[in-house]
Amino acid sequence: MSQTEVPETEGQDDTLVETLQLERIEENLFRGTTPDNSPGRIFGGQVIAQSLLAAYETVEARVCHSLHCYFIRPGDPTVPIVFEVDRSRDGGSFTTRRVVAVQRGKQIFNLAASFKDPEEGFFHQAGMPKGPHWSKLPDQMDVMREMMKNAPPEAKKWLSRMPPIEMRSQDARTYWLDGKPKEPVSQNWFRCRTPIGDDAHMHQVILAYASDMNLLSTAMRPYGVHWQTPGFQSASLDHAMWFHKPTDFNQWHLYVHDSPSASDGRGLIRGQIFAEDGTLVASVAQEGLMRMKPSK
Repeated sequence: MSQTEVPETEGQDDTLVETLQLERIEENLFRGTTPDNSPGRIFGGQVIAQSLLAAYETVEARVCHSLHCYFIRPGDPTVPIVFEVDRSRDGGSFTTRRVVAVQRGKQIFNLAASFKDPEEGFFHQAGMPKGPHWSKLPDQMDVMREMMKNAPPEAKKWLSRMPPIEMRSQDARTYWLDGKPKEPVSQNWFRCRTPIGDDAHMHQVILAYASDMNLLSTAMRPYGVHWQTPGFQSASLDHAMWFHKPTDFNQWHLYVHDSPSASDGRGLIRGQIFAEDGTLVASVAQEGLMRMKPSK
């Protein structure tokens, strides 16, 4: 089973670029670690990002245009992750890589990614939906601190950490306070808090990291449940992403979610990521586990 969607606390001291860096062990073998201040499970977006970064270490010049991955087992933040890269194909137009993430000799995650050279051609895109501008919305962490001002000391200690991704939304984290069902749609503005630098590949890697945020919660909205609902079980199962345009993820982007289906203990969520000027830079899809455990 996968990493559940957890609060993003990585990188409070280091930049996210530093946090995601890999050590090369052999030609196609890399090692990554998780910050000491991580929650009980590794955040799924971290493994996506580090797997993509491992693949990039074996690719010359070309740019990732899509990735497809499965979460297999929960990741242990106290154990390094070994990333094994299979150089599946180097073709005339496309390069394909497969990455397997391993802990204690077992797969926790795998990713397949395709890379190509940029080219000119046909072009169309969906329009960015209307909604509140990021400048009119509060920082998500400020909202959480206000919500939990009477929380236990340990929770307040967690809230003192500055997450690497800044997020602003109307109700993405607070919708469940009143317990009322809502439509399975949401909008979030987000960006990387710390400088990423000039490497366009790293902007893409960190966008992939952030793409795992707030997805499954959108599928929960019609049922009035959330991560702390007694008996509720959730986890990301798979994740797919298509990169349409290069972008600067130190700038604000709008992440639009909708969930067209939930059945058989699973919820499907679709996402579109727009730059502030309305350019569609990426599309996302994820399926997650959603079930209520039988009461004893």
